[in-house]
Amino acid sequence: MKNIGLYFGTFNPIHIGHLIIANHMVENSDLDEIWMVVTPHNPFKKKSSLLDNNHRLQMVDIATENYPKIKASDIEFKLPQPNYTVHTLAHISDKYPNNTFSLIMGEDNLKSLHKWKNYDVILEHHHIYVYPRISDGTIETQFDNHPKIHKVKAPIVEISSTMIRNGIKAKKNIQPLLSSEVWNYVDEMNFYKK
Repeated sequence: MKNIGLYFGTFNPIHIGHLIIANHMVENSDLDEIWMVVTPHNPFKKKSSLLDNNHRLQMVDIATENYPKIKASDIEFKLPQPNYTVHTLAHISDKYPNNTFSLIMGEDNLKSLHKWKNYDVILEHHHIYVYPRISDGTIETQFDNHPKIHKVKAPIVEISSTMIRNGIKAKKNIQPLLSSEVWNYVDEMNFYKK
């Protein structure tokens, strides 16, 4: 039985910050693998800067190729939208009954966890691995010392996909922020230039 950490994101595009965190989590916790779950385009939200689901999945695939413990996942592409994490966890647990699934989230998300749909159900059945973020606000005291919440000392990475998209649009060199394979893909496909 594998303990798999699910790292959700739009990954628009996936950057070295995502890889640093995923790799750190899988190497410094009891997680066996990390699945980068690409969240699909929400049909109810108009977001022109969000690339097509399959392009984002392709970039995650390319970025994680040399990391045997990190994989791309399109598990949410087939679920009805809008979707909630609690439904994804139920679906993935049914589909892969021989694995246990944990959530990976930044400290900023932990601060709003109490507002998530059925967060208590998530905590009942799954562990949560939290990496530090520079953010405002406080964490609900109910999550202090919670047996299912594990804070992992990880490097604080303040790189955002928005910053990368804006940089490309402004014709700045953002190459060091992406793996070379992802940079080549983004450049070849002329993504984010408009």
